[in-house]
Amino acid sequence: MDDVVGSVVALARELVRTPSRGGIDDYGPVLSLLERWLAWRGLPHRRLRDPEGTTVGLLVEIAGGLPGRWWTLDACVDTAPFGDASAWSFPPAAGDVVDGMLRGRGAADSKTAAAVFCHLAAEIAPRARELHGGLAVLLDVDEHTGRFGGARAYLADPGAVRPAGVMIGYPGLDEVVVGGRGLWRCVLTVHAPAGHSGARRETVGAVSRAARLVGMLDEAELPRDDWPLPPRLTVTAIGGGEGFSMVPDRCEIKVDVRTTPGFGLAEAERLVRGVVTAFDAAVPGPRPTGVDAVAAWPAYRLERDRQPAAALLDAAAGEGLAVRAKVAGPSNIGNLLAGEGIRATAGFGLPYRGLHGADECVDLAELPRVYRVYRQAVRQLLGAA
Repeated sequence: MDDVVGSVVALARELVRTPSRGGIDDYGPVLSLLERWLAWRGLPHRRLRDPEGTTVGLLVEIAGGLPGRWWTLDACVDTAPFGDASAWSFPPAAGDVVDGMLRGRGAADSKTAAAVFCHLAAEIAPRARELHGGLAVLLDVDEHTGRFGGARAYLADPGAVRPAGVMIGYPGLDEVVVGGRGLWRCVLTVHAPAGHSGARRETVGAVSRAARLVGMLDEAELPRDDWPLPPRLTVTAIGGGEGFSMVPDRCEIKVDVRTTPGFGLAEAERLVRGVVTAFDAAVPGPRPTGVDAVAAWPAYRLERDRQPAAALLDAAAGEGLAVRAKVAGPSNIGNLLAGEGIRATAGFGLPYRGLHGADECVDLAELPRVYRVYRQAVRQLLGAA
C-alpha cells in the first residue's frame, strides 16, 4: 500500500505543478501528462472532444468479462483561478509536500482524486475478466468555467457506455453529497429610451429601470418545503451603459434561482416572469423586458441505499469513518448527470483547506484510507471477489 500511496502523491504533485486554470490556461499540458501516465501503464484510454474539436477530457474504459452495469469515477483536472497570488504563503503551483500537506491549486479540487482514480484503474485492469460490467474513469476539464465541457463530451460520446452511476472525486472526509438543489438561470434585458445625461428633459435610463427590477426580484417570496435546503433567488450581475454622458437604452440582469422538488424549474421560471410582468406594468418601458433562460438543471437526491451511494458509504463505514450523506446548495456535475437520469455522488476525499481560495492544500495522512474506501466501493459495484 505504501508504494501505491507514494505513486499517487507523485502523480498528484506533477498535476498540481501543471497550471490548468479553467478558461485561463491551456489544458494541453495537464492532459498530456495524464496521457503519458496512462499509456506507460497500458491503460485503454482516449480523448474526448467538444463540438469545436477541442480536447476536453480523457476517458479510461475497463470492460469486465461478465455482464453487468458500468460505473464511472470522475475527477476534474482543471482548477479555479489563483486569485491574488500575493495572498498565498506559497506559490499557487507549488506541488510540494510540507508537514504532510500537498500544497497548491488543484490539490483539493480535484487533482489528488484524479491521481487516486488513475491508480485504481491500473490496479483493476489486470483483473478485468473477473468483473461485472465495467469501470470508466473520466478526467475532465472545462469544469470550473461552469460549461462542464468534458462531462458533456462524455455524455454525448456515442462510443461511451452510459454508466449506472458516477462518483465525483471532490474533497472532504466527513460528507458525501448525494443530492443538490437544482437551478434555473436567466438573463433579463431591460429597455429604456436613450438620451443625454445633461439634457433639459430627464430621461429614465435602462440602468435606473433595472435597479427597480432588482429590488422587486429581491423582495419576491419563495415557498418553503421539506427539502433540506430552501429555494433561493439571487441577482448575481447587472450591467449596462458605456460612459458618463449617455443615458443607456439597455441593461442586463443575471438571475440565479435554486430549485427544489417542491419548487421546480417551471415554478422558478413562472416566478421570475411574474415579477417581470409586474415590473413592466409599474415602470413602463419602450418594449417589454426580455427573459432569456440560459440553464436549467433539476434538483436531485439519491437515497442512502441506492448505488453508488451505498457502496461508497458502506466502504467508508468499514474504514471506521463517520460519513454523512448530504444535499448540497452549490451546483456540481451531479446536477448535470441527474438531468440525464444518472445517479451521482460528489465529495469524499482528503481533508482540505483553501478550496478556491488562497493556500489550497490537502492532508495526505488520510490518503491510504481514502484510497481503500474507493477501492472497496468499486470492487463492490463490479462484483469483484
